[in-house]
Amino acid sequence: MTSRLLNSCSWCRTTILLVLACGISGMVAMNSAFAQPYPNRQVTLIAPYAAGGDSDFSGRNLAAVATKLMGQPLIVQNVVGASGTIGSMRVRNAAPDGYTLLISRGGSQAITPALDSKTPYKWNEFTMISLLDFNPVVCVVRPDSPYKNLKELLEAIRTQPGKLNYATAGPGTTQHLAVEVMLRSVNIPSSSAVMIGYKGGGEATAALLGDQVQFLCNNLTTLVGQIKGGAMRALVSSSAERLKEFPEIPSAREMGVAPLEQVMGWSGLYGPPGLPPEVVNKWVEVLKKVAQDPDWSKGNNTVAAIPAIRSPADTEKFAREQVELYEKLGTALNLRK
Repeated sequence: MTSRLLNSCSWCRTTILLVLACGISGMVAMNSAFAQPYPNRQVTLIAPYAAGGDSDFSGRNLAAVATKLMGQPLIVQNVVGASGTIGSMRVRNAAPDGYTLLISRGGSQAITPALDSKTPYKWNEFTMISLLDFNPVVCVVRPDSPYKNLKELLEAIRTQPGKLNYATAGPGTTQHLAVEVMLRSVNIPSSSAVMIGYKGGGEATAALLGDQVQFLCNNLTTLVGQIKGGAMRALVSSSAERLKEFPEIPSAREMGVAPLEQVMGWSGLYGPPGLPPEVVNKWVEVLKKVAQDPDWSKGNNTVAAIPAIRSPADTEKFAREQVELYEKLGTALNLRK
């Protein structure tokens, strides 16, 4: 039919040829756009917790350096709520094009999926690109506390069961699980220290400063100011070695509670499921340069974060181990639901 129209009507012939030409050029333009190397526009990093927190810091520290390496702006967007699951779902459901990525956290990507069967995603329903940094947990007391080191604190808990309290942001949080792991590692029953739950990490910190509880375990990044300012005394860190910025804080292994090393805050870079290999490979290449960047290292040092850039395979292995740790712990403590 198209052939008959072309032969019988010069106007029709001209019109059809123009339409076909425009269609072909449009397809060429579309293919050209898809062929542009990644990234060719702004990339959004979703931080699933509030501004000023660990995910926010990790995202902004990465964005400041990767923007220069990518040649496109990276912005951090805080999408908070439901223990990090709202922001995580934003990325889980995003188009797999590399322009919406997640600053993953141990809480939202390991603890919550391990303990709560109603979590709207599984731990491995993301494309794992890399870890970014570790945030050691520290256990602290007030500077006027009678417990000068961790052994003295643990001995008091052992010999005076039920007398000492510790603050957390609620059951199943890092603040709670760190204490449970530490006590179990030295065969002290969980009930020997009394957990007092607060609405958040800020209130838990304030409870210790206000002498409402005797000790607190939390990510070092959130307590740096109080420790450096002398408002708290750190008794142990979950890092494998003493930290360069805090050489006075003993490691977990030194203090005889090596299993505490497993409990550590962490950030990673995740994408939606099905992220194309070329996007992942681009980030692997960029993150190798980020790892060597002095500005990125300096940023980590300011909050005592430990650089932890890894391959996608090593990142997935680490994430799996974290989930298994919290599944076992949650079962032992009857926290899984």
